Amino acid sequence: MSIYRQDFQVLSSDVDMSQRLRLSALFTRLQEAAIAHTIELGVTRDKTLDQGLLWAVTQYRVQFHRMPAYDETVTLLSWPGKTMHLYFPRYFRLVDTRGRVLLDAASLWVLIDNKTRGIVFPEEHDIYIKEVVTGNELPLPGRLRKSAADTVSNFLVPYSCVDLNGHMNNARYYDLAVDRMPDTLRCRALSSLTAEHIGEAQLGDVMTVGCTAAENAFTIYGEKDKPVFRIEFQFGG
Repeated sequence: MSIYRQDFQVLSSDVDMSQRLRLSALFTRLQEAAIAHTIELGVTRDKTLDQGLLWAVTQYRVQFHRMPAYDETVTLLSWPGKTMHLYFPRYFRLVDTRGRVLLDAASLWVLIDNKTRGIVFPEEHDIYIKEVVTGNELPLPGRLRKSAADTVSNFLVPYSCVDLNGHMNNARYYDLAVDRMPDTLRCRALSSLTAEHIGEAQLGDVMTVGCTAAENAFTIYGEKDKPVFRIEFQFGG
């Protein structure tokens, strides 16, 4: 059974004012683990990036038990699910040194053509990933509906948010969300989130960003002429 494992210490640059792992740092870790494990499984750069193919995440679902703290050492586990036509499921689990689960995550990934920006059929490029079943898989995320917004603002995509895919990196949407989140929610413990990356925001694009806050929830969306992303956060006590 091929399960990726990475131990890491939470650094000062990884945390926010609460000394807990920043969401953008978490999703950067998940992204890098997904790429590293895919390479270990034989889908190397010469089959993807060097051929003009880019990995992109389209959806996430995360269930939180506790966010790791500054200076804590944790273990990230990741494994692939069964490929579904165009989509590559991937699962994650974060545990502490005692083996207690901090979070579980499920995601969907696709390959896109760097020139056309369209999704490609993996079999046409001889790309196959064998699935792993652990019994710890979180259900895959579903689609999100656009919610009515309490506040609407514009966001200009800066150079610092753009990655090697030529678009705003998925992790940076969580910085955008937290920056617009009310303090009353920002200090609360997350219980779950669902995210959908529908389109791309590239350097210099201006997105309309809508936000809605409730007692135990926060939703945010971004769109240009078409939807770009949607994220729903749920908070515990």
